[in-house]
Amino acid sequence: MPELKRLRPDHASAVLAFELANRAYFAAAVPDRGDEYFDRFADRYSALLAEQEAGVCAFHVLVAEDGSVLGRFNLYDLEDGGAELGYRVAQRVAGRGVATATVRELCALAASRHGLRVLRAATASENVASRRVLTKAGFVPVGPAAPADLGGRTGTWYRRDLVPQR
Repeated sequence: MPELKRLRPDHASAVLAFELANRAYFAAAVPDRGDEYFDRFADRYSALLAEQEAGVCAFHVLVAEDGSVLGRFNLYDLEDGGAELGYRVAQRVAGRGVATATVRELCALAASRHGLRVLRAATASENVASRRVLTKAGFVPVGPAAPADLGGRTGTWYRRDLVPQR
């Protein structure tokens, strides 16, 4: 059974393998990270861990029983009781409800562990799968997302109010 885990230094090689294996798949829906991302992965990964340690962001990986990464689920810009949600799942598990279930789990963690009251997420208009995940996970559309928000694409901002978990 896959497990959602807080990003740790020892996840680096599995995260890189996940990103490389799914690069073309992701690029069909979101802007490609570019060669520099992969060339400087170790530096970028260290920066992510530092942001997490500072409490600015909370990064998670969905880890399969074999240790491989099936998805990344992240909370960005934690402040004033809110954060932005970003996620991506491996092509091999896409369309099976993995993203929806994990986004729901992360929403509960956002409330209970981080004390967040609201999450926002933006998705491109043509990214039907992501829009479906957000809607099934309890997000509602709240307005347009500009190309600057989505790497040059237009789309929609979604919001989910969180109920504190006890």
